Amino acid sequence: MRPMAMQTMSGNGESRYGAARKSPLGLGGTVAVHAIVIGAFLLIPKEVMEVIANKPFIGTNIPLSPPPEPVVEKKADPKIQTRSQPSPRPTATEPVIPLPSDDPVITGSPQSGAGADPVPTIPLPPIDPPHTPVLTDPSIDPRAMGAFQPDYPGTMIRQGVEGTVTVRVTISPEGRVAAIEKISATDESFWIATQRHAMRKWRFRPATRDGVAIISTKVLTVRFTLTDR
Repeated sequence: MRPMAMQTMSGNGESRYGAARKSPLGLGGTVAVHAIVIGAFLLIPKEVMEVIANKPFIGTNIPLSPPPEPVVEKKADPKIQTRSQPSPRPTATEPVIPLPSDDPVITGSPQSGAGADPVPTIPLPPIDPPHTPVLTDPSIDPRAMGAFQPDYPGTMIRQGVEGTVTVRVTISPEGRVAAIEKISATDESFWIATQRHAMRKWRFRPATRDGVAIISTKVLTVRFTLTDR
């Protein structure tokens, strides 16, 4: 029984070995074919290889359809001008104003000649000569003459001092003193007495222009004199 088993194993081993020995032959054939191809390539002349290598590549262009032409607008020729017919202008008629029957109708032509009626002339009023206004100066109102002298300052009486005051007064159209200005004074007490008295008591006849009272100015001198008692 054991020898049979060994034969069987021996028979199986031989069959597997035979199958494995077939692959080297196929590989050898493949190597031989490649060797033949390489040898044939090496046997090709050098000139043939250069001609093949240097042969230029020639290509052909495929023609494209041409682009559409641009549309160019035609400009009007400046030399050719069209004349437009002028539109008729509306005509306006002047209104007719009827004249009253009482007004005289003046007919005639401004040009002188035979058959032309003379143009009537309208006389113009005479031009007034330039007028010179009539002015009158202000003056002291006679009714206020008695109260025109200011009171004598007491200090000046005791000292026995006399003096004068010159002032410029502004007279209103009503004849009253609107303002007073000192021009000169012997003493300040004389000036103060004159200023107070003028604003309260002095009255004038105002200056006039063509008979109309106007504002004016006047220069006056007031004297302070001691009299014997």
